[in-house]
Amino acid sequence: MMSLELSTLISSVLGLGLAIPSYTCIVMGNLDIIRKKGKLSPTDVIFLAKGIVNLLLQCVMSIEGMIFVLSLETFNIKQVFVFMSTSIYFLIYYNFWLTFWLSAHYCTTITNLSYGFFIWLKRIVSNFLSHLLFLTALGVFIVSVPWFRAVNAESIQSTENSTEASGNRFSISLSYLVPMTVLGIILPFCLSLLCLVLTSSFLLRHVWRVKNNDSGSTRPNLQAHVTALRTIFFLLLILTFFCGYQVMTFLPRSSLSIVFWNLQILSPSVEAAVIFQASNKLRRIILRRFWTRSWRNTET
Repeated sequence: MMSLELSTLISSVLGLGLAIPSYTCIVMGNLDIIRKKGKLSPTDVIFLAKGIVNLLLQCVMSIEGMIFVLSLETFNIKQVFVFMSTSIYFLIYYNFWLTFWLSAHYCTTITNLSYGFFIWLKRIVSNFLSHLLFLTALGVFIVSVPWFRAVNAESIQSTENSTEASGNRFSISLSYLVPMTVLGIILPFCLSLLCLVLTSSFLLRHVWRVKNNDSGSTRPNLQAHVTALRTIFFLLLILTFFCGYQVMTFLPRSSLSIVFWNLQILSPSVEAAVIFQASNKLRRIILRRFWTRSWRNTET
């Protein structure tokens, strides 16, 4: 048990230490783009939303991990359990849907599919993305609200011949947990995976056509498309840890569940690295500020 507590505490502190400076740079970098250009591209809007959501998610998950290690009896208070659970799952669900909208944007931009649904999806993502993210947050909040009812309905009472307060722990009804997991995690994950498959197959066919119909012209630069694919793949890989931990909650505690729990705690911080590798503008802004500050320090 000490190894679980120690690993949880290390993951919580490490995740918080990585998330705060990383996502502060992401948010400030996007605000700097707004100040200079007046608006953000669709990918930058999603990166800004992800930066805010993941920073909040990392803070809440790290605090939960610290409470688990330092004051486990605090989770016996229903209000604390409900607040922590609702906050974490709202942010997790919204993060999954943000990944889908990023995947959908990349897919509709790169593939140029002529089907009516993809044309409609490309139009709303390009023109109404801010409204779309707001409506998604509202829908995710509505989905997360049943946590209150689930906890109230499934509170575990103490045994009749026991007066100890340790029995005042709470669980979540499967009748609420399963549909919320489907809507908040499985559905956006599968949709993002579909976008990844469609985008990958389109690029592979495009490369094959260029290779077999080479007329001596300059081949197109696919680096931006490869970066988009790599970004979707890494985001889905990170979100797999959340899916893995959700599966582990239905199984007895084991060393594998502990591993998934600690990976889930660190996942929001790891996403910052994926965002940095996906956005050249953010990297340039941060490097410019870093070198400018270093140069000023050497001057003084």
